[in-house]
Amino acid sequence: MAEISDDRRARRSRKLLKQGFMDLLREKGFSRISVRDIAERADVNRGTFYLHYPDTAALMRSVEDDMLDEAQALISEHLREAMEGNSLRPLFEPLLDYVVARREDCETLFKNDSCSGFLEKIQRLACENGRQLLQRRYPELSEEQLTYFSGFAAFGLTGLLKTWFDRGMSLPKEELLRAADKLATGAASAFGGEP
Repeated sequence: MAEISDDRRARRSRKLLKQGFMDLLREKGFSRISVRDIAERADVNRGTFYLHYPDTAALMRSVEDDMLDEAQALISEHLREAMEGNSLRPLFEPLLDYVVARREDCETLFKNDSCSGFLEKIQRLACENGRQLLQRRYPELSEEQLTYFSGFAAFGLTGLLKTWFDRGMSLPKEELLRAADKLATGAASAFGGEP
């Protein structure tokens, strides 16, 4: 029973540390945050911080990994539907909804991207998952064409997303979804695939 209690306590401590860290990250940026700041914000002692993370960079990676894991779960849930259809929408729309629901955290991580490379991690996630979708949709592409196409599509889609955030999500979601589909279709044509 003590192990369950300790497990629950550890999860609670990590959650408090992550929340405190994200609050501080919004206020003053990564380079100005100390372990002491995080511990005080989370209302835990510094020893508790070090029980879970060796430093602030590890905590940042953990926050990002949590978000990327959640995004991967959504991708896994909707990838088959996107493979069977002729549109990225079944895959891109739930991800867009997730990002909107986590807007404040995403904006904060995008603003502090130079400290961690969060955008690059998102692009890698998109590229890795998109490759199998693209192979199925465009079987005529060579491996080299597929590599270029998946890289282009991943950077293009994450660029659309970041620009949408930077502009306060002023473009209606439906238009963004259409733009994402056009991007993928146009890239396929450019690389010799059928639209």
